[in-house]
Amino acid sequence: MIQKGAFYLTLGILFMSCSSEKQPLPYLGFTEIINGDTLHHKIPDFSFLNQDGQVVSNESYKDQIYVADFFFVHCPSICPKVTQQMLRIHDRYKDDSRIKLVAHTLDPDRDSIPVLRDYAAKIGVKSQRWDFLIGKDDETLEIADQYFVPAFKDPDAPGGFDHSGKLILVDRNRHVRGFAEGTDPESVTQFFKTIDQLLNEEFPKS
Repeated sequence: MIQKGAFYLTLGILFMSCSSEKQPLPYLGFTEIINGDTLHHKIPDFSFLNQDGQVVSNESYKDQIYVADFFFVHCPSICPKVTQQMLRIHDRYKDDSRIKLVAHTLDPDRDSIPVLRDYAAKIGVKSQRWDFLIGKDDETLEIADQYFVPAFKDPDAPGGFDHSGKLILVDRNRHVRGFAEGTDPESVTQFFKTIDQLLNEEFPKS
């Protein structure tokens, strides 16, 4: 499944590279035509707990777009770099109620709710715009595939998990609409334009 998800994200990347900024953002992943209706890939139902112990589900973001990533607190490799780029997004949009950030921990055994809460405070998250989510490890790994993010347990990988640092942009209808490489500051700088475009598409001025 992970390889298939990565394949369709690659197709979306190629499509995006050929698109002008004036065109609507593409829908990444499978698109099907059923009885004349166009059905785009959607993030499936989920229910996790955030750093405050609150239940967070798809319904929590029904009126917002969000940027998601996958990390774990004790990650010794790419996670600190990715978190710094997520902080850039947080700081840029912290006063914009139309957008949230979502960080799924891959290591629920060590990343308890208090650990996630302390981590959020340590990196300076002061707004309610960023959820650090914990769930069963198999559920998190499964939903990572739906975001087209390769993530799996690997005892030989740093910290025991092999995963991508991609940042994924999701619209109000659970469709994946864009991405950035979370280890590349320039990619995230360009990502701001993608986020702004989706905000304009999802919340058009009357």
